[in-house]
Order: sequence, then structure tokens, then C-alpha cells
Amino acid sequence: MTTETPDQFLAKGNREVVTDYYVPKDIEGDKKSLQFKVFIRLNAKNVKFKNVSFMHCVFDGCYINNCVFDGCDFTGCRFVGSNFHQTTFAGCDFRYATFERTFIDHEVLESEAPREENLRMHFSRSLRMNYQQLGDAKSVNKAISIELGATSAYLYKSWLSKETYYKKKYGGVLKSTLQFLRWLEFWVLHAIWGNGESILKLIRSLAFILIGITVYDTFKNGSPSDLSHYWDNLFQAPAIFFGIVSPPNFSTGVLSIITGAKFVSFALLTTLLVKRFSRR
Repeated sequence: MTTETPDQFLAKGNREVVTDYYVPKDIEGDKKSLQFKVFIRLNAKNVKFKNVSFMHCVFDGCYINNCVFDGCDFTGCRFVGSNFHQTTFAGCDFRYATFERTFIDHEVLESEAPREENLRMHFSRSLRMNYQQLGDAKSVNKAISIELGATSAYLYKSWLSKETYYKKKYGGVLKSTLQFLRWLEFWVLHAIWGNGESILKLIRSLAFILIGITVYDTFKNGSPSDLSHYWDNLFQAPAIFFGIVSPPNFSTGVLSIITGAKFVSFALLTTLLVKRFSRR
């Protein structure tokens, strides 16, 4: 029996561990020397990094205070337990970057998010989970908003766009149909309650239900041409919705639909409130 060693299958990588260093001065135009590094407890203060490549680096326990990153490349970087206090980013590339327990201003969500919908979605999702770990509710909400927007655009393009990326990945009737159904589900849930993020949209949905009850009641037991009947029935609609009143002109099927809508609305409201307060 032969004994196999890792050297038979693996080759030594070019990643270098840099521990307990600090950056004493500005760096500009360096595209090679700072790539593929594992920076452990790296420190920098009041330093400007311009057109510097940090491709596939790991920032572990680093403290970068009041610095500026201008046109830097953070492709594939991993940020763990680091603090970018009052540090700004402009025109940087964060494709495939991930974040864990890292203090970074939520402005990067809008200014530095990748253009591609799928990459923007994963970028904002990683930052959302990062801010949740830090208990930063405001930034979590911001990240969710951008993530939902990117997800909507991605699902929409996945079944309709003629772009090469989407045609290769979701080509064919079956795949495009499945993506359409996913987009339709996302769109319906977004319209009803903002995919669990909008109390106002849920209130709007409840308002539509009450208007539907009003119109049905007016057509069944009133005069559709008389606006006063709509007004009177609108005041009675909440009582019908909550089950306080069961008009005899409402069929069992209609009352069952209203009851089901009531229970679903209560469940959605409870879920939404729990999600909101759990971030505090």
C-alpha cells in the first residue's frame, strides 16, 4: 500500500503572511507587491492608497484609521475582525470580497458595490451579515434594501435579458421559465410586504383588501352608482375583515377568503416586527 503525501497533489502557493506591520507613508500605483498577502494586525493612519492592488488579500484584525483608498483593487479580499474607522473608499473594486465582524462605513454599499447584479447581490449580502454581527441595525437595513434591488434586477434579467452571461446560464425554455417563476414570486412578495422589510407596503396591501371588501359589499347590497354607499361600506369593511361583523349577503366562500387574508396578514405583520426588533 502506497502512502500519498500532500506534495503529490498540491503546489506551494504565493500567499505571504504579514504580521504586526504598519504603513508609514502614502502608497501609489503599486499593482503587485501587496497582492496575495495575509495582513494580520496591520495598522495605518492618515495614509492614502491610490491605484494599489490588494487582490485576494486577507485583512485579519487590522486597524485602518482615517485613511483613503482611491481606485484600489480588493477583488477576492476577505475582511475579518478589522476596523476601517473613518476610512473612505472611492472607485475601488470589491468583486467577490467578503466581510466578517468588520467596522466599515455603510456608504460603501452604494458607492463601491459592483455593477453586475449578481456580484452586487452577494456584496450587499456579505455586508448585511457583517453588520448583523456588529448589531448595526441602520446599516443592516441599508444593505437589505440594496440586496433586494439587486436580486430583483438579477431575477428579471435571468429570464428576459439577451446578455451573453444570462443566455449561457439560463438558456432554454425550462431554465428561463423557472427564473420567471422565481422573479414573479419575488415581485409579488415585494409588492405585498417588501419581502419582509416594509411595514408601509403591508399597510398598503391591507388597504387594498379593505377596498376590495367595500366594492364587493356595495355591489352585493347597495347601489354601485351611489358614492355614499362606498363610503358607508368602507367604514364597515374593517369590522368585516376582523370578523366582528358577518353580513348575510357575503357568501361562505368570500368570508373564508377574508378570514384567510386576515390570518396571513397577522402572520406577516408578526414576522416583520420580529425581524425589525431582532436587529436592535
